[in-house]
Amino acid sequence: MAVETFVPSQTLITLTDSAVKHFEAKLKNNPSDIIRLSTKVSGCTGYAYVLERLPAPKDGDQVISFSEKLSVAVAKDAQTLLKNTEIDYVLEGVNGVIKYRNPNVVDECGCGESFNVG
Repeated sequence: MAVETFVPSQTLITLTDSAVKHFEAKLKNNPSDIIRLSTKVSGCTGYAYVLERLPAPKDGDQVISFSEKLSVAVAKDAQTLLKNTEIDYVLEGVNGVIKYRNPNVVDECGCGESFNVG
């Protein structure tokens, strides 16, 4: 009988193939820029996700390379909130939407604009 050991994931965030393609397209005209993911206090349940395009990461950001064309910086103060989050880009009807699958979320507001972690 073999004993299996549980090793917690050390992944901060992951991106689906669709999300990588989406962000690469956004950076096409400024290939040296990065995408930065952070959070802010917002809404009725606590936090909101913030995505922005910047020329360089900020001090303390963790930078993750997803392809030759795409690096994502995660803000230092958001890393605990975002640990193990998967980011996806999906089409809903004719609209493209960024979806966050964050296992740390324990509550979301009804409109989906904010979240809280446990």
